[in-house]
Amino acid sequence: MQDEAYMKLALELARKGMGQVNPNPLVGAIIVRDETIIGQGWHPFYGGPHAERHALASCQESVAGATLYVTLEPCCHTGKTPPCTDAILESGIRRVVIGSADPNPLVAGCGVQQLRQHGIQVTEGVLKQECDQLNDVFLHFIQAQTPYVVMKYAMTLDGKMATSTGLSKWITGAKARKRVHEDRHRYAAIMVGVGTVLADDPLLTCRLPNGKNPIRIICDTHLKTPLASQVVKTTDQAKTMIATACSDLSRHQHYQERGCDILMIPKRNNGLDLPALMRQLGSQNMDSVLLEGGSSLNASALEAGIVHKVQAYIAPKIFGGVAAVSPIGGNGIQDPHYAYQLTVPTITQLGNDILLESEVITCSQE
Repeated sequence: MQDEAYMKLALELARKGMGQVNPNPLVGAIIVRDETIIGQGWHPFYGGPHAERHALASCQESVAGATLYVTLEPCCHTGKTPPCTDAILESGIRRVVIGSADPNPLVAGCGVQQLRQHGIQVTEGVLKQECDQLNDVFLHFIQAQTPYVVMKYAMTLDGKMATSTGLSKWITGAKARKRVHEDRHRYAAIMVGVGTVLADDPLLTCRLPNGKNPIRIICDTHLKTPLASQVVKTTDQAKTMIATACSDLSRHQHYQERGCDILMIPKRNNGLDLPALMRQLGSQNMDSVLLEGGSSLNASALEAGIVHKVQAYIAPKIFGGVAAVSPIGGNGIQDPHYAYQLTVPTITQLGNDILLESEVITCSQE
């Protein structure tokens, strides 16, 4: 097998850590000797063994002279675990093949340098694009210290996310909805506006067996979230944070007594200062947010420059109606020249529906 083939196997292993390692990266590792895989591992959970050590521990025979394939540059500093470079050097591995460079200032090329200084052959950049894409959240968060924001919405072929009466269940089918819950498991938090809470009273949890519930963030400028809403009543199931500009501490207390956290965020125009909210979430080690907002919050998030990826689930249906809501509200762009620019989308078929995913090119976090 070629280097690319082994790296693909390492990428498959890395994905096993989804939803468990935040804010650490997803990493997979394969150990090969004489064209035979003798060890494999991945980063299983935050604070747990790194992929390289996991792979080394799985070996039932000597790894002397073997090649290690790892999706991210091995760490060379002590964090919650000892440096992986030490374990590699002690093992007798002869060659290390790396997918992504690690932008963490504590690593950033030092891992590769340390290996080479001790005579290990290092090959970099194998399936780099795929390895970088796997860790888009980590690569952003480790450098910006603000969450990677994925704006998700479902719409019909005529661009409607609800009928003119406000009904939206269900636009997409079961396979598409399952994918949404996989992302709720993957990302650290889910964010909606108070309008969504008032209209739908959602639970905002992950419905997958053994799935991890995301932290729930409600953008509620004037603190109108009903105390009887599901997100307030179920704080024992999932952490709930309400971001608000309301400074009345007596009103805060009603939510805090029910287990909610209150985040005081300054106002910006008629809503919250979303970049300030992202900075506060980042300071709490929150690396990613799945934005499942309504059209108003979606528009505000784009205007504030906090969105990094757009997920558009499209169903082969037509609602019609001038009053039917589209995914992005607000005043919109006045001149097509200034439209938000996105990368060429990846396309995934999910039953009768399709998912388009694009990175936001013109995102500029404030």
